[in-house]
Amino acid sequence: MGVTAALGGCSGDTAATQNATLTLVAADYGDSEANSSQKYWDKLVKAYEKKNPGIEVDVSVYSWNEVDAKVKQMVADGDAPDMAQIGAYADYAAKGQLYEADELLSIPVQADFVSRLAEAGEVGRVQYGMPFASSTRLLFYNKELFDEAGLTPPQSWSELAAAATTLKSRGVETPYALPLGPEEAQAETMMWLLSGGDGYTATVGSYGLDSDQNIATFNWLKNDLVGKGLTGPTPPGKLNRADAFEAFTRGEVGMLNGHPSLMQAAEKKGVEYGMVPMPGIDGRAKATMGVADWMMAFKENGNGEEIGDFLDFVYSEKNVLEFSHEYNLLPVTTSASDAMAADKNDKDLDPFLSELENAELYPVAKTSWAQVSADIKQQIGKAVGPNARPAAVLGSLQRAASAADNAE
Repeated sequence: MGVTAALGGCSGDTAATQNATLTLVAADYGDSEANSSQKYWDKLVKAYEKKNPGIEVDVSVYSWNEVDAKVKQMVADGDAPDMAQIGAYADYAAKGQLYEADELLSIPVQADFVSRLAEAGEVGRVQYGMPFASSTRLLFYNKELFDEAGLTPPQSWSELAAAATTLKSRGVETPYALPLGPEEAQAETMMWLLSGGDGYTATVGSYGLDSDQNIATFNWLKNDLVGKGLTGPTPPGKLNRADAFEAFTRGEVGMLNGHPSLMQAAEKKGVEYGMVPMPGIDGRAKATMGVADWMMAFKENGNGEEIGDFLDFVYSEKNVLEFSHEYNLLPVTTSASDAMAADKNDKDLDPFLSELENAELYPVAKTSWAQVSADIKQQIGKAVGPNARPAAVLGSLQRAASAADNAE
């Protein structure tokens, strides 16, 4: 790892061999004009073009609500960008439209990716998706509410339910926020499936949404949390993550799963919080959920050499750290992760960093995942409704997932 980090510093020092204009379509991680990702890219491109006067890079930034569709339309119109930094790469890789990562990146740069993330960018053991941003999830709890109630952070499901029961008895509106609404239900679902000992896919890679363990997990959620009134006034199927986060920053939520950006939001509102790994059935969950967004390069314009040179620069330790700091995300490279871990100013991110290497990611290498994820967002909330049968809802989702998988 030390060798990789040292060699990674060579990125971006060698100019490409010919003049070119590269196009990049990227997602916006900012929440206002002041911290728009356009500003990050403009600064980075200016520095790159100063080193490489023969290359121009044109970056267009779009909101997450439109960026994936924008790239999809450009590709369909025969006008693919040279690079896209979006949420999924597998569809394009399956159609042979992308460069392989080792056709682009220098060996030190490709070797510097956090191994768990690099593996998630592979289709058929070939890496096409280059991780660009990542995060993991932890259980946040309101320290003031816990201290007043004499509670300690839960390490198991039974302890979580007991703490939620105590908080409810003390008038806390939402002891545990369970956002299974359409915004990001696939994330909350995966966290609970992992804590129950399973996940979205079986060891052979096929979907296994209705496994016995997953059904048991949702039976517990339905009966022991939702059914006992421990998840607040909004039905989980109608509660979105953003609303749950906002309620936490108002001091109305005792516990919820969150990512690093929630720290800053809570601090701004003066909410004192603690963070622990996700509880499991009988103790700490064996794995947490990790999330990554992806950089990919299209072959259509044939600018592989220039793209690779630019991406070597993008993935330098300095640039990866700058992006991670700006948007409260985790670095996707080992060198930047090591630097963050060694920086006392980043100590609040240590718990998230320590989870990253063993995190489980969405099955993003499957071209069917986009459809399966959309189905989960719309349907999974029904599994914890008052008259629901979790096995029936998970079974329906599994049949749809298998059909989508077989259609690949």
